[in-house]
Amino acid sequence: MLEVLEELAPVAAVHGNMDEPALREALPGRLVVEAGGLRIGLVHDARGAAGRHARLADAFPGCDAIAYGHTHIPEVARVGETWILNPGSPTERRRAPEHTMIVLEGGEPQLVSLAP
Repeated sequence: MLEVLEELAPVAAVHGNMDEPALREALPGRLVVEAGGLRIGLVHDARGAAGRHARLADAFPGCDAIAYGHTHIPEVARVGETWILNPGSPTERRRAPEHTMIVLEGGEPQLVSLAP
């Protein structure tokens, strides 16, 4: 699937807990990318909810936004000047009320609900 996405556009990704071993070896656990003039930290599992925002901000200093997944629960929060983002999931909503994703343009995130 990664190869299919890479045929469409450049891909920056980290591995998740459900990824197959080959993909876990191919992708890092954490990554910082620059896109659209922003520095964005990526991680799959941000651990427990208690202290999550501060923990992420400490783990990715100097980032304009930090995106995490794992919970599939969408979140848009601000810690100082840093956005903390969980896009939810466009495919596997799990406990989230709906399928979602985040579009980050011009430094302003927008949570997008995807109708089934």
